Amino acid sequence: MKPNVSRREFITGAGGLVAASAIPSALRAAAPVGVAAMRKVSPFRLSVITGEISMDFDHACNVAANEFGLGWVEIREIDGKSPVDFTEKQIADAQATLQRYGLRVTDIASPLFKVDFPGAPSKSSRRDQFGNTATFAQQDAVLEKMIGLCKAFSTERIRCFDFWRLEDPAPFRARIDQKLRDAAGRCQQEGLLLVLENEPACNTATGAEAARLLKSVTNSNFGLNWDPANSGMAGVARPYPVEWDMLPKDRIMHCHCKDFGPDASGKIVWLPVGKGKMDWVGQFKALKAVGYKAGVSMETHWHGAGLTPEESTRQSIAGMFQALRQAGCLEEA
Repeated sequence: MKPNVSRREFITGAGGLVAASAIPSALRAAAPVGVAAMRKVSPFRLSVITGEISMDFDHACNVAANEFGLGWVEIREIDGKSPVDFTEKQIADAQATLQRYGLRVTDIASPLFKVDFPGAPSKSSRRDQFGNTATFAQQDAVLEKMIGLCKAFSTERIRCFDFWRLEDPAPFRARIDQKLRDAAGRCQQEGLLLVLENEPACNTATGAEAARLLKSVTNSNFGLNWDPANSGMAGVARPYPVEWDMLPKDRIMHCHCKDFGPDASGKIVWLPVGKGKMDWVGQFKALKAVGYKAGVSMETHWHGAGLTPEESTRQSIAGMFQALRQAGCLEEA
């Protein structure tokens, strides 16, 4: 994406959402095709980020529905492209694919605000690995694109971040929080929720930092995409229950499932769910106890030696299902 593209060109030219969002959606009434797996029944919207299976969106949806038995997916990319760059044809094709497999969308896992904050020295050497090239100046246009995608895919949630992590966020924190308030206000005009993921490479990495943020950004439609394993990767030994107890439970609006722990050298790395330090049985019980009913998405991240993303996800989602069963949060029908 060229930095000097106009806001209007960005929204219409990089996605054609005016036409795409007008396509009638029958996703909620769609019947799955050729289902081989028993559909999972849970108090949560059990889901998988499709790109964690395959960049081939049709194949990923087939695996999610017909092997894993899921009724939901989370969209972070389609055929290798970031949501920022979805074309009208990709959106229409994806709508048809979702309908074919009887899948609904938990949220748009957008890269909103996963950029440098202007004038602030970034601590993170990471950059978005999902093809997002939008600049800070284009973030308002990115938000408009995500709003259009919510309408196109019949979902009410947009995932966001709070900028690449700074050496010292304190001088910039008030301005960052205001940017989030403004974005939440724009989403509220459209009846949408804005959910921020705690991310080690960004300024809200842990549950403790998320608790602070939620006290500052009080918009009723702004909440947390709780990712306890991300908190673990940021150095927290026990995200559940220690940090869980810090969080306002009514502000948790989405959840990512993965695992972390030490490798042979003691370095903290991603691990298959059930093989790491994260107490997912306890976390699932706690979510159920507070009446949580939104998404729980498998976001594998762990790629075992020699394993494809699909096989890594297959092993991790098996661990997630086992933890859900032990927590009394999963049946098959």
